[in-house]
Amino acid sequence: MPTYQFTYQEFKKESDLDSSHAQLLSIARKATEHAYAPYSKFRVGAAVLLGDGKIVTGVNIENASYPVGICAERSALASAISEFPHETIVSIAISYVSPDGANNMPAFPCGMCRQFISECEDRNKKNIVLILAGQTGTIVVVNSSKDLLPFSFGGKDLE
Repeated sequence: MPTYQFTYQEFKKESDLDSSHAQLLSIARKATEHAYAPYSKFRVGAAVLLGDGKIVTGVNIENASYPVGICAERSALASAISEFPHETIVSIAISYVSPDGANNMPAFPCGMCRQFISECEDRNKKNIVLILAGQTGTIVVVNSSKDLLPFSFGGKDLE
């Protein structure tokens, strides 16, 4: 039976990252303060780095009708694509604060966000690096959303 494997990098603290990843993660961590999460109290922030150096943020926005809410990843990416439609998306940092306070383990994107990021990679014709962390502790860097969603559905499947 075939197996699936991928590689990722793990870092102990923000200062161990390269400077652009550290800056992006710092902005994502700060963005959690703007999340609208009155129901789950799970506040997520995302920061997207564009090819021209601009950074766009997004947060999770909950709704009493739960499916109407949006995750921080999709919020940030939708803003980036809307505001800067011709720019390449280079990377995205994602951080969170749980109801119990700051956490020291990364949270990985949900399946819907993995699919959305994968489509953004197809649109870019380039991988998007994911920087995943809590407010402190372990940081995981993944080179592509397709590493987290190896059998993604895309435009080619609709042909």
